[in-house]
Amino acid sequence: MAKKTRKPADARSARTYITLSFVAAIFVGVIVWGNSRDFERTAIWAGLSFIVVLVTIATLALSVKDEPAEPNKPRLK
Repeated sequence: MAKKTRKPADARSARTYITLSFVAAIFVGVIVWGNSRDFERTAIWAGLSFIVVLVTIATLALSVKDEPAEPNKPRLK
């Protein structure tokens, strides 16, 4: 019986974007919680940072070109 091999995680998967956004939201939440001790303010800032980071990462990923350039051809036409 052969082992099933997993393909390596794609850097452009939705799981990666959500994980990075979640880590950023936790970081901001801890900072805000340490300063204010107010749950509502912490939840607002953490949620806002989650959305901003998620949109920023997705937008930056859209700007990257997938196809590799040939070394003998100019990149701009």
